[in-house]
Amino acid sequence: MQEVLLKVQEALLPVVQTINIYLTDYVLIFLLVGVGLFFTIRTKFVQVRCFGEGMKKVFGGLSLKGGKQKGGLSSFQALATAIAAQVGTGNIVGACGAILIGGPGAIFWMWVIAFLGMATIYAEATLAQKTKQVNEDGSIAGGPVYYIKTAFKGKFGKGLAIFFAVATTLALGFMGSMVQSKSIASTMGKAFNIGEGFYWIIGIVVAALSAVIFLGGVDRLASVTEKMVPVMALLYIVGGLVVIFARIQYIPATFGMIFKYAFTPNALIGGGIGYALKTAISQGAKRGLFSNEAGMGSTPHAHAQANVKTPHEQGVSAMIGVFIDTFIVLTMTALVVISTLYAGNGPLGDPAIYTMEGALAAYPKANLAQMAFGSIFWGETFGSIFVAVCLFFFAFSTILGWNFFGKINFQYLFGKKYTVVYTAIAVVFVFLGSIFSNDLVWELTDFFNYLMVLPNVIALVALGSMVVGCLKEGKAAKEAAASAAEAEAKTDAE
Repeated sequence: MQEVLLKVQEALLPVVQTINIYLTDYVLIFLLVGVGLFFTIRTKFVQVRCFGEGMKKVFGGLSLKGGKQKGGLSSFQALATAIAAQVGTGNIVGACGAILIGGPGAIFWMWVIAFLGMATIYAEATLAQKTKQVNEDGSIAGGPVYYIKTAFKGKFGKGLAIFFAVATTLALGFMGSMVQSKSIASTMGKAFNIGEGFYWIIGIVVAALSAVIFLGGVDRLASVTEKMVPVMALLYIVGGLVVIFARIQYIPATFGMIFKYAFTPNALIGGGIGYALKTAISQGAKRGLFSNEAGMGSTPHAHAQANVKTPHEQGVSAMIGVFIDTFIVLTMTALVVISTLYAGNGPLGDPAIYTMEGALAAYPKANLAQMAFGSIFWGETFGSIFVAVCLFFFAFSTILGWNFFGKINFQYLFGKKYTVVYTAIAVVFVFLGSIFSNDLVWELTDFFNYLMVLPNVIALVALGSMVVGCLKEGKAAKEAAASAAEAEAKTDAE
């Protein structure tokens, strides 16, 4: 059985890799940057103008006990579910892979993608709110399939929605969960000295935990994510700060390397400037997408569930999710890895010692963060355990969020009565991820993620005027509320 799986993986991997290279280098970058620029300009830099409003909306009344809603989720529960999906292996393993292949400069391009992505995700969240439907039982149905059909009527819209739903079910419900469980197995295996032959044990444990929450529905999911997300982010940030303070003298050089190799990556990873720059940008773009998911069409499923007065309110909250994901959590990984392994005579900072191929062979991306933390923490073992625990929470929360998004699309395709079938298949894929080849799992997930982007971005651009309308409506509602509050205060004073 193991030999058959190995042969299938060896045959499939180069095919999927080739397709992904073309999608990334010639389609994905232009789509992501293009749609981000489109909404940045059309909303007059909503990610800057409304950033403070978004922060106040998210943290102004923060509570880890949102409670059960009559229908849908509280705004924070919806955001926590979205962040649970966003903050996953992309923030640790994905960032490490981008740095290894594209050099430290890939992080700069991740920041660019995230900045533009904040405008994109504002559009996704507002449209998800604007086009959501309330079912007879009070549950909410919303997400890209609904705004795709709003953008394009008739058979074309229906076909595009079905294409998106199929790609999302495969990408998030099935393949994406494999990436997360594989990363859990790899890091846990290294931390606790478990051989690959026993990764299936870890897979069974993760699959069993997943099944318990999958079967609990949206209320159990919200209850778990609203508590897990803040705690896991805080744990990782504190650990990262310990490393950064220990390497504080190299932090200026770390930022210098990020900016320097963003534009001259050939000085580190070799090859011509054109090839090296394309590698750095493409790694930043595709790992940035996998990390913050802006433009992919995944998190709108969570934002559609929020109980808010206007779509604009959830749009500004959604922007903060991308900010937390990339500019805080992912940047923390980058600073830890680059300051310990690249800056200050780090082992990967000298291309004369390690070429890109040599670095990849010596430092597998799944374990790079463990090595970085282990170089500062109390021995490599403690560093490995710390990263393994953090990545477990990151990856497990992503499994939960992605399963929920996949389930919404599966129900759109087949109806609610087959939900148990979907859940059973999803649990099997969680288990299989722990024993499959890491490279193949990543490539398959990337492939289906890219397929999701295509119909989602087309619909977003087509509904650009609706997004601008939501922004104007939200600002008008905010001004009206401020005027009413001012009038009330004036009356009380009199």
